[in-house]
Amino acid sequence: MLNKYGAIGALYALLAVAFGAFGAHGLKDVLDEDMLEVFETGVRYQMYHGLGILIVAVLSDRVSNAKLLRRGAMLLHIGIILFSGSLYALSLSDTKWLGAITPLGGVCFLIGWAMIVWTLWSGRNEVRSGK
Repeated sequence: MLNKYGAIGALYALLAVAFGAFGAHGLKDVLDEDMLEVFETGVRYQMYHGLGILIVAVLSDRVSNAKLLRRGAMLLHIGIILFSGSLYALSLSDTKWLGAITPLGGVCFLIGWAMIVWTLWSGRNEVRSGK
C-alpha cells in the first residue's frame, strides 16, 4: 500500500501545487473573483487530502489490519476527484449544475476520514514498530 497510495498522494500534492500556480498566474485575469476562489478551494482540498492519502500510506505499514485504511484512502481519492474536480470544472466552465457534485465528494472525504479514525482508534489493531 505504501508505494501505490504514497505515489497517488504525492501526485495529488504535486498537481495541487501546479493547479495553484496556474490559478494564481494563469486564471487571475480570466476568472472573476468568485470563480477564482472556487478554483482555489478545489486546490486547497486537493492538497489536504493528497497529503492525507500520503500519511495513510505511511501508516498502513504500521497497522496490522490496514483494510479499512485502504478503503478510507480510496474514499479520499474519490473525494478529490468529485469535490476538487467539480470545483475546477465549475469555475472554468461556469456550469452551475456541477456544484451539485461537490457535496458527494465532501461526503466521501467525511466517510474516508471516519474509516481512518476508526482504524487507528479501535483496539482491534496492533501498531507495529518501525524497526
